[in-house]
Amino acid sequence: MKRFLPLLCCFFSSLLATAQTQSAAELHETAKSFIRQADYANAILVLNRAVLLEPQNIGMAKDLALSYYYQKDLTHALEVIKPVLDRDEADDQCFQIAGNIYKQLEQFKECEKLYKKGIKKFPDSGPLYNELGELQWAQKDFSAIKQWEQGIEADPSYSKNYYNAARYYFLSPDKIWSLLYGEIFLNMEPLSNKAPEVKQLLLDGYKKLFTEANLENNSKDKNGFAKAYLQSMSRQGQVAATGLTTETLTMLRTRFILDWFNTTAAKYPFRLFEQQQQLLKEGMFDAYNQWLFGSVQNLPAYQNWTNMHNEEQTAFTNFQRGRIFKIPAGQYYH
Repeated sequence: MKRFLPLLCCFFSSLLATAQTQSAAELHETAKSFIRQADYANAILVLNRAVLLEPQNIGMAKDLALSYYYQKDLTHALEVIKPVLDRDEADDQCFQIAGNIYKQLEQFKECEKLYKKGIKKFPDSGPLYNELGELQWAQKDFSAIKQWEQGIEADPSYSKNYYNAARYYFLSPDKIWSLLYGEIFLNMEPLSNKAPEVKQLLLDGYKKLFTEANLENNSKDKNGFAKAYLQSMSRQGQVAATGLTTETLTMLRTRFILDWFNTTAAKYPFRLFEQQQQLLKEGMFDAYNQWLFGSVQNLPAYQNWTNMHNEEQTAFTNFQRGRIFKIPAGQYYH
């Protein structure tokens, strides 16, 4: 029996080493399950064991920092994520996590420096531009719009910059970009809890746009794209003069798309207008405009419309679910 003991010890040592190698990944998966259940205390317990086994694993460090953050243990959250930021493998999400921690600690100067450091390392990160813009906006620094615009240009398929920029421009005299950015956001995040707010912004924004004395005159100080947009919209003024409802907006926007593709689209290709043209050709533009405007203008009337146009509504719903809306690089006109 004694002669087998060294062999058994060797076998169990090998088995333990193998188990430990595997257990780091397994522990991480277990922790992720706890995070999905919002059981952050257990996630922290498991992740601390996992990190001991794989201290260089950035994914585990991020999840551990987030778990501490959600537990409101900001000191430990910062202790975990701060060393990660100086590593070459650190991604832009590491900077986001650290920024959120600094914001909660109300260390706003440190937070701003961190976001700027992150943007320098990741100049195409839409999330970091958005976070920096939101930080500045909260401090009543209205140059926040520069961050959101840079985020839109650098990372055109990240939605949050469009949302914040649309709200900013709605409060300014320049309604064009509020309308365009708001509609882009809704196409990127059609199920967002912010959707009703942005739909109302669009409905009110069109009303404000057409209360301008002369749309074409107001285009004089704009760039080529904005000028073309306003001039085309001004040609639809007769429709707007009857009042802006879901039905008249559908008619106005239909005429705008026909006019745009007849006069301007070749010079300024724009994914949003291309999708509107596609919906028009496929007979879903009415359903799309009902979804945009009818649901906030008059909900019972919208529900009645969907019941009366079930086939069209179903086709549009399937279309919306079956695609991801993205803006291609190079279609930035602001």
